[in-house]
Amino acid sequence: MQNKKKFVQDIKAGQQVEDLFMVIRARQAQARNGPYWQLTLQDRSGEIQARIWNPLSRNFQDIPEEQLVHIRANSQVFGEQVQLNIEEMQFVDEAEADPGLFLPVSDIPPEELHQNLLLFLHQNISYPAWKKLIKKVLSQEDIKKALLKAPAAKSIHHAYMGGLLEHTLSVSRICNQVCDLYPDLDRDILLSAAAVHDLGKAREILPGASREYSDQGKLLGHIFLGLDMLEPFLDKAKELNADLIMHFKHIIISHHGELEFGSPKRPKTREAFVLHFADNLDAKIKTLEQALGGGQAAEETAGTWSDYQRSLGRYVFQPERTPRPGTASVQTTRKEGRCLLPLKE
Repeated sequence: MQNKKKFVQDIKAGQQVEDLFMVIRARQAQARNGPYWQLTLQDRSGEIQARIWNPLSRNFQDIPEEQLVHIRANSQVFGEQVQLNIEEMQFVDEAEADPGLFLPVSDIPPEELHQNLLLFLHQNISYPAWKKLIKKVLSQEDIKKALLKAPAAKSIHHAYMGGLLEHTLSVSRICNQVCDLYPDLDRDILLSAAAVHDLGKAREILPGASREYSDQGKLLGHIFLGLDMLEPFLDKAKELNADLIMHFKHIIISHHGELEFGSPKRPKTREAFVLHFADNLDAKIKTLEQALGGGQAAEETAGTWSDYQRSLGRYVFQPERTPRPGTASVQTTRKEGRCLLPLKE
């Protein structure tokens, strides 16, 4: 297994770079002195432009996208951006390096997210049959392997390895909090549905840098694919009666809320409404977070507008944050120890 030491975010002009990267775009072009390659290289920290000039460019008839490469290059500024001029490049088999080094990944490792989700569900689902079903689904080897790599979306929110698990855990936690506010909700079936509502995305979106939709994703969609993945487990869940299973399926197939948003059915039970709004809330909050600076603290980006967010149909704003206790003094109109109320004489 090859290691990686130099990441895109650390590359400055005037450096010698010798390390592993992933090719995410490759295009051949023509210069005065012969053909050359325009490449976009990526690791988990970002992207960088690179060029392979003639005569080295003639050594490569094709450079596949998502190909891992080991390069030796010089970095320089071109058009106000740092660019790599590649002096040597070899293809590397994907089995020789950790894919998490080259693809955007959740801040919390996917394996840890998976364990956290299982623990959360174990602690908050009471009915043994639901607890048993969900544990079997999420722990099944092929499903777990797919979940660890899966993004929650192609581009809009949680579009990185572990993103689907991160989103699922957040949605489950929101549903659990709503159940505290409304005790008459069926917490067990709601949390069970929340845990697998987007399971089909593990098959709908291909793992890798492109995050393209699979053929079955394009033709069937993640809601159908998710139910198809769940069916063998539901067939064996003899402790769950037909009415419970029907409600469970309804919560899942209606979680997009409206027909025009891809739901085969609109929500028709309280639990279905809760999952729909919890799913939408987490997706929107993550979209806003990414639009307003990603991992940067709100204080660092206060007073700034985002680029136009097509998925939201608007620009979004980062307001100034109310000071937290212990971090800044709160300005008030009264002086310490002085009463502003009129005193009786």
